[in-house]
Amino acid sequence: MSLRLSTVILPVDRWHEGGRAKWQRAEELGFHAAYTYDHLSWRTFRDGPWFGALPTLTAAATATDRLRLGTLVTSPNFRHPVTLAKELISLDDISGGRVTLGIGAGGNGFDATALGQEAWTPKERADRFAEFVPLLDQLLTEDAVTESGSFYSADEARNIPGCVERPRLPFAVAATGPRGLKLAACHGQAWVTTGDPKLYETGTPEQSVEALRGQVERLGKACADADREVAGLDKILLTGFTPDRGRPLESVDAFVDFAGRHQELGFTEIVIHWPIAGSDFAANQAVFDKIATEALTQLG
Repeated sequence: MSLRLSTVILPVDRWHEGGRAKWQRAEELGFHAAYTYDHLSWRTFRDGPWFGALPTLTAAATATDRLRLGTLVTSPNFRHPVTLAKELISLDDISGGRVTLGIGAGGNGFDATALGQEAWTPKERADRFAEFVPLLDQLLTEDAVTESGSFYSADEARNIPGCVERPRLPFAVAATGPRGLKLAACHGQAWVTTGDPKLYETGTPEQSVEALRGQVERLGKACADADREVAGLDKILLTGFTPDRGRPLESVDAFVDFAGRHQELGFTEIVIHWPIAGSDFAANQAVFDKIATEALTQLG
């Protein structure tokens, strides 16, 4: 399968002061998809502008025609499957069926306590995620759903007329542990990873590649256990969180080398951050544009 190149645009710009232009430019550059983070606030951007993911994606849907749109990623930290499903089918309809839902278990960031709750333990996050994903799957594929769970319930929740894409919009499940990989194998049309976070500070690019190779192998086992061919699952690498950091965006050649090494592992889509000056995602915009338009032709 040929490699696809996508971008993630953080929701830090007012729509009429640069926000719209970025999404339109992403389409002009030929990206397969443009995603955004679904957080209430995030890391070093906490005290600056940060807009909601689903309204931003809705605006992007009206400003573009071909570009796929999505979240990387939505989590249960402040979402409920019933309300999320209603918003997703609306976004899917407005976009004409161009939405991919990136979905993960969430973490210990600001979202974890923004609603006043105690941060969940890793086990609690995994327990909720294991209930959240199947219920959301059901809500997006059935007209009416009634379910009673330990964490999430639905009482005759209606989602008519359903998604434009059938049977529903695709899920890209972010996971590295066994329970999450099982969810990806059973419910995902794609799998997402950022690499091994333990290697970010002190690891090497070579160690990162080996760690990712192990993740892909474990995904294959999860698919085999689910009686599914792993080749049928797209494999997405969200960059910027491996020991390579921003180096792949320093030149077209640097990116082609990085992307080629990960394509050999079986990745079908690589996502790069739209440059943001003065942040961890600072990069030369001209080089970024050149990567978007030229890199894939060198990878074949």
